[in-house]
This record gives sequence, C-alpha cells and structure tokens, in this order.
Amino acid sequence: MHEPLNAEPTGLTVALARTKGALSIAFDADLPAKGITALFGPSGAGKTSCLRMIAGLDREAMGVLRFGGEIWQESRRRIFVPPHRRRVGYVAQEANLFEHLNVAGNLDFAWRRAGQPTNLNREALVDQFGLRSLLPRRVGALSGGERQRVSIVRTLLSDPKLLLLDEPMSALDGAAREDLLARLESLHARLAIPMIYVSHAVDEVARLADHIVLLDAGRVVAQGLLNATFTRLDLPPALLEAAGAVVEGVVTAYDPVDRLAELTFAGGVLLTPRDHADLGDRLRCRIGGRDVVLTLERQIGSSALNQLRCRVIAVGDADHPSQCLVQLDAGGTTLLARITRRSWRGLELRPGREVWAQVKAVALGA
Repeated sequence: MHEPLNAEPTGLTVALARTKGALSIAFDADLPAKGITALFGPSGAGKTSCLRMIAGLDREAMGVLRFGGEIWQESRRRIFVPPHRRRVGYVAQEANLFEHLNVAGNLDFAWRRAGQPTNLNREALVDQFGLRSLLPRRVGALSGGERQRVSIVRTLLSDPKLLLLDEPMSALDGAAREDLLARLESLHARLAIPMIYVSHAVDEVARLADHIVLLDAGRVVAQGLLNATFTRLDLPPALLEAAGAVVEGVVTAYDPVDRLAELTFAGGVLLTPRDHADLGDRLRCRIGGRDVVLTLERQIGSSALNQLRCRVIAVGDADHPSQCLVQLDAGGTTLLARITRRSWRGLELRPGREVWAQVKAVALGA
C-alpha cells in the first residue's frame, strides 16, 4: 500500500474526569497529530475508560475534549458530539464482526458505509493484513488472530480520523500475537492518522509507540516521547517494573548463521537476535533496567555481547529499598540500569562518572 490512509492528521487535547465505582479518573493529556500514542499502565489503571471517553462512549465524563479544530466535548457549554459524528475507529479486545456475513461482506459493509473513499486502497489493506484467502470464509470459522485482523481492516475501511485500539492482542496466543504485532508495525509507517493504543504489555508499546501516556490509579503520571518517559526516575512504584530504554537504530550488518543483527545508534552498536534483517532497516529494541550490568572498565571474556560506554546522569529510588535506578547517557541516548545500592557504593558511582553498560543480547528480543 503506497498511498496514506488519510490526509491532514490532527492532534487531540483532553481534560476529562469521572468517577467509576471506586476509581476516580482524571485524564489530562495532549496527544500528537501523527504516529502512535500508547496509553500504558497496570490493570485497573483506567486505560480503557480513557479510551471510551475519547470515543464518546461515556456520557458521564465531564470536561473538555478537542480534536484539532473541532470541539467534541465541553461540559460547561453542554457540547457533546455523539460517537458516530466523531469519525473514530474503535477496535475492541474482542473483534465485533457481523456473524451473518463472510469476511468480504464485513469489509464491504464498512467501505460502502464510508462512501467508498478514494483515499483508501482496499485491496492493499487486504493483502497487508493477510486476508486475501479469508475473504470467502464465514466469521465463525476464523481463529482469534484472524478475527482481529479482519476487525482492524474493517475499522480502517470506515475511513476514521482517529484510530483507537483497546488491547487488540490480549486474547491472542504467542504466534497470532507476534503476527498481528508485525502487521501493525508495518501499518505504522503508512498510517497518516493518529492512533491511540491501549496496552499493559511493555514489549508491544516498545515496538509500536512514538508517544506514551503513563496511567496509574486513574491519573496521568507522565507523558512524552517513548524513551524519555520510560527512563524517568520519578515514576510511581506500579510502573517501575517497566522502566528501561527503547533504542532505535539502523541495521548495519546481519549474521545469518547466528541470526544476530548489528544495530547502530548514537550510543554505539547493539547485537540483537532477529530471524531476518536487511541492511538499512530501522529497528527498535527495549533494554530493561534489570538487563543492564555496570562495570568501571570494558570487560573481556564475557558472555554479554553488548558493552556501551556511558556516563552516569543521576540516581533514583527503585521499588525496593535495596535497589536504585541509575540514569545513563550513551552518546545522547538515555539508558536505565537497576542495581543494588551496595553496587552503587562499591563502584563509587556518582553523576558524571564514566561506566560501561553490559547488556545480554538475549535480553533484546528475537
């Protein structure tokens, strides 16, 4: 698919609040006009509730919601644009397809209802999501992963101005989840409308998102670019387990025997497991704080294939008193290491000190 799925993308500003049972939600965020924004947080943080507010599915929410130059909600002036007029595409955790239609019928319904928009390449979307062979099949005969792929394409064919995905992989097994994740990665580069993606899986967010909003107990606790946000030292305890760096670089070599890609970025070179990679590909990998070992000198004879020269920026508290989080600068890329306080003292670390960060290649995904 070569042409964009939509033109003139616009951003979203939201300041909405509501009480839902024991959870009090205050959703204040400014989301960019393009790319994928992730709403991330532990179960029960209010992620789906926030997504429903954006879609207009929660009339109890009070406040202001603007999408570009349009006001979708302003409680003070009693403005509330209903869901069908917001042109929002919503993909739920469970694919809601028309059971009486086959796959082709489900897709055609959405496309015709949108007026057969010429800015959409229906056939390219069908091929990109691997639906060609599924077109004549009844919905009841599809697997969970196939149903979700059909649901996403049907939603895209409705020509939305904003795409919302609510944990679309939560019900999928490993193979189906990986397949859909790879297809969404491919969509990312071509999608000209903003997407808001709800997840509590940090690996999904690391691969897909450009911008992130971190939620905890119904509140926005941090938001911004992916790496800058995940390497902050002031995250609440519920989110510290996900703390770590998301590094993006270019493939400069690939070893087909060991299936290792050489990923070059501003801070150096990382070897990361990949079944296949082409030279020039842009890839991401997540370096969890627990996967980093700090040394004062470059090591020889270590099984850790990756060693990056860094400078200590700052230190912060971890979620256990025996540990701390060390913020590092690797050539302009911020990394994070979780180490014991004994190690911090024993290595005589301090801001400005140069160290080597060791990272096992197997920790960087496959």
